Formats: sequence, structure tokens, C-alpha cells
Amino acid sequence: MTEQAVQEPNVLLAAPRGYCAGVDRAVETVEKALEKYGAPIYVRKEIVHNKYVVQSFEKKGVIFVNEAEEAPEGAHLVFSAHGISPAVRAEASERKQLTLDATCPLVTKVHREAERFARDGYHILLVGHEGHEEVEGTAGHAPEVTYLVDGVEGVDQLPESLVDKKIVWLSQTTLSVTETMDIVNKLRERFPHLENPPSDDICYATQNRQESVRAIAPHCELMIVVGSTNSSNSKRLVEVALDAGSTASYLVDFADEIKEEWLDGVETVGVTCGASVPELLVRDVVEWLDQRGYSRVKEVTTTTETIQFSLPRDLRPARNRNRKKPAHN
Repeated sequence: MTEQAVQEPNVLLAAPRGYCAGVDRAVETVEKALEKYGAPIYVRKEIVHNKYVVQSFEKKGVIFVNEAEEAPEGAHLVFSAHGISPAVRAEASERKQLTLDATCPLVTKVHREAERFARDGYHILLVGHEGHEEVEGTAGHAPEVTYLVDGVEGVDQLPESLVDKKIVWLSQTTLSVTETMDIVNKLRERFPHLENPPSDDICYATQNRQESVRAIAPHCELMIVVGSTNSSNSKRLVEVALDAGSTASYLVDFADEIKEEWLDGVETVGVTCGASVPELLVRDVVEWLDQRGYSRVKEVTTTTETIQFSLPRDLRPARNRNRKKPAHN
């Protein structure tokens, strides 16, 4: 064995990975709400789709509910990063709940697009997964004119009457670009007059994490994706890895879910995580691999992210209006 071969990395760590700006904002919203108002803080749905994050907040006095009606009147209620429909907001208002909106601003952008297209007389073909909170929230902004397209097979289920309508497509932000465009191309075969949204709805973080996986997947026999099963973007990373060349790819919440037999015949392991996963869970996986001889880690960076989103107004630091201006000499 040559000296060069000995030094070859046997773990490729994808970057960027983990928290996107929207998730970071949502998690910090709950943290700051706890600091300012104290427990209990109520959160409608999971603040982000990650088991560890949810369990950690529960230990601090956060109570997760499915609907606003499950939280007491007047309670502090946080809306999750995935967004809500106007009906949910109205329900919370009726119950005089003190709401904090942690919806990702990129999801809010899609909401505004849905409202505008509905006002302009369009029917909206919403590409996404049935039952996902983000899809339900977006559809709720234009319920009378929105049709869900769940997968390529969903194209054939759309009514023929749309042939004579103004139609535009929007999408869930956490899909893969390839998956979305396959569906859109199929839609256009059936409805050639289909119009595009003004900008790509797939969020920058979803695209960046998929590109980082594509960069390392051809060099890995095994890809381990850290993320929860209800996380759409995490599940897409597993699929992207397989499509890009990994022999095997698995989704795990924690390092202790990795099976020893996955390593059989594996020279190089790729590691990444979804956009709602804290970095410490990735470090646990890297340590687990290190204990089994996979100790030469190389981080492969495909892009650098600098986007940040402001917290909800009620949680932003107060400006000190009485602060004296510095004296000038």
C-alpha cells in the first residue's frame, strides 16, 4: 500500500449542510420566546422537522400542538417554519393567542405569489407532497383555485377543464430540483400554456445541500444522511445520493441507528444532513465512524451560505433610544 493511498480520506463530509437560515430563525424564535415569556410556550406543529430539536424543546417546557384550538386562550403560540394558512391565523386571533410567526421567509414568498396569482385570475398547480404542512399552508392562501400535484402520477389526475384556464405552477420549497422539473415537464406536455412562477420556488438551501451531495456521492459507496423521516428535504438527499452514484444511502436520526453491516465492503463514506439538523448530530456520526476506522475526514465545500433572516419583530433586541452619541473631538 502506497503512502498516498494511506492518506486518502475515507469520510467525505458535505458542505453546506445542516441549519438553513429559515430553520435557524425558527429555532431561535422559540429560544428567544422562552427567554422572554418563560414556559410554557406553545408551538403549532413541529417547529422544524427534526426529532432531536423537538425533544430538546419539550424538555425546556415547549408544548407542541396540532392546532391552535389545543393551546389555551391567551397563550403564546409560535407558528412553525413550514407556514400556515390564513384560516389558522384567524383561529389563533379568535382565541386571543399571542402569536409569533416563525414561517420561513422563502415560504412566505410562495404564499404571496399564490395570493397574487389568484387575484389575477390564475389557477395554481401546486407541486408538492400531500399532507405536508408547507403544502397545506400554501394551498390555504388560494384554496378555491389551487390543485395539488403530488408526483408525476398526479398530473393525470388534474381536471380537463384546466385546458381553458390561465394556469401557473408553484412548488413546495423542499423538493429536489430534478423531481420538480420532471413533474413540471409532464404538466407542460398536458397543458402547453402552463406559465412559470417569477422565480424558482425551490429554496437556496435545499438546492445547495443537494449539490453538495451530488459532488461527493460518486466517490462514496455509502451515504449517511442525518435527518428525520418527516423531513422532506432530508429524504430528498437520500434519493439524490443514489441518483448521483452512491451504492447505498440511508437516513438516520442518530448515530446509534447506523448498522454495522452497512460498512461491509465500503471504502469511503459520505456524510451530510438535512436543513433542520443541528451540527452536533453530524459530529456524533463522524465520531461513530472514527471508532470503526473511518478517521480520515475531508470536508467538501461546494458553496458558502451567508443569508440570514431577522427574528419576528416582538423578539428583536430593543434599540436603546437614550444611548448617547459619541463625542467628537
